[in-house]
Amino acid sequence: MTLDIDAPRIGNIAAFPRAIEVRNPWSGESVGSVPRASADDVRRAVDVTCGHRPTLSRHARAEILERTAALLGERLGEAATLITRESGLCWKDTHHEIGRVRDVLRFAAMEALRDDGEAYSCDVTPHGRNRRVFTRREPLPGVIAAITPFNHPMNQVAHKVAPAIASNNRVVLKPSEKTPLSALYFAALLHEAGLPRGMLQVVTGDPAEVVTTLLDDARVEMVTFTGGVEAGKSIAARAGYRRMVLELGGNDPLIVMEDADLDEAAELAAKGSYANSGQRCTAVKRILVHASVAEAFIERLVSKTLEWTCGDPCDPTMHMGTVIDEAAAKRIERRVDDALARGARLLAGHQRRGALYPPTVVDGVDPGMELVRQETFGPVSPVMRFASIDEAIALANGTDYGLSSAVCTNRLDYITRFVNELRVGTVNVREVPGFRLELTPFGGVKDSGLGYKEGVREAVKSFTHVKTFSLPWDPA
Repeated sequence: MTLDIDAPRIGNIAAFPRAIEVRNPWSGESVGSVPRASADDVRRAVDVTCGHRPTLSRHARAEILERTAALLGERLGEAATLITRESGLCWKDTHHEIGRVRDVLRFAAMEALRDDGEAYSCDVTPHGRNRRVFTRREPLPGVIAAITPFNHPMNQVAHKVAPAIASNNRVVLKPSEKTPLSALYFAALLHEAGLPRGMLQVVTGDPAEVVTTLLDDARVEMVTFTGGVEAGKSIAARAGYRRMVLELGGNDPLIVMEDADLDEAAELAAKGSYANSGQRCTAVKRILVHASVAEAFIERLVSKTLEWTCGDPCDPTMHMGTVIDEAAAKRIERRVDDALARGARLLAGHQRRGALYPPTVVDGVDPGMELVRQETFGPVSPVMRFASIDEAIALANGTDYGLSSAVCTNRLDYITRFVNELRVGTVNVREVPGFRLELTPFGGVKDSGLGYKEGVREAVKSFTHVKTFSLPWDPA
């Protein structure tokens, strides 16, 4: 069994000696199968990447990335349908995701062409010399191990692979075993666009076996991982003295102040809670509302929630599809049940059917409830009330996570305090916590990450070494 990608590994499970079958969360039908890589398969993938010396010019890298974006545009329906079938995400969400992937590719192409060097004059101090210091960014000598989750099956892959190509690096990619077909499809497009196979190898299989083998290989110089806290901390403990970028999820608040436009705030709350089936690290996970406007806001939120249709992900009229599988839906259901048993009030939703869990509003949530104490990865709007900005900030910061946040207010004094005092990576004013461009810095603190950022430009920095050299230089 070879892991060299010639075409997407989409076929019958019997085609592979050791295989993982991918099933549609909505219908249960088989979407395809992928190899269950052994430790030897993983080591062979690393062999292939280590045996390749990247020599692509900046122009060639940019062309490959732009060509891939064009191919993806030509096959938009096919690619989006594949994501929908294997993830259960609705047609609207997956078409939006393909647009984001194309943005990643184009931004990466821009970064490939951008001169990343700097120059410093050395005669600016009495201790200086008639010299000039220059810098340039170089790809890592070793291999990058990229490990991606299921919730944005192609975009998460693109965010790791495209900046690596832009910076002339080599990658071994391990996509989620729940949604591997989108990653293989993306890799096949890159190779079709001219990317040398030695610059990207994809290994699919059991995460424990694949990731352990990658981390035990000294040729893997860097790990970039997006996923759960427990898995991320386990990777960090095993990776040791290696470069790491870990994006480990969030528990993001939407804070509604007493001066907020309540119609706008309710729209943002619904969109932020339910888009992508609520399966985003930057989804609204807690809604903090000033007590003086809570009833009026909740009335609007329930109305907006009831407008969200959910069902067959392939139906273009649906606003939302399923979560990733029935086990995930049951976990969400259990946490809402627990909150209701502890005194919270159900205002909408909470009727699970298999992997389909509808948009749900729960009022009177307490910070100690598991629903908001942990990252609940699904379409739930838990409402909590506060009486002052001090209490709002304390509630927002009272979690182990620190990824993103959103605030609904027009008062500059409030905005200033939130920007200064929220312990998060991002504060968005009058927007959802997840708003960003694919180019801009993205990442969190505390259990959301180590403070390193993703986003195309920041990823290029993470994936490169800065080399400094100096030359004699007459300042005259």
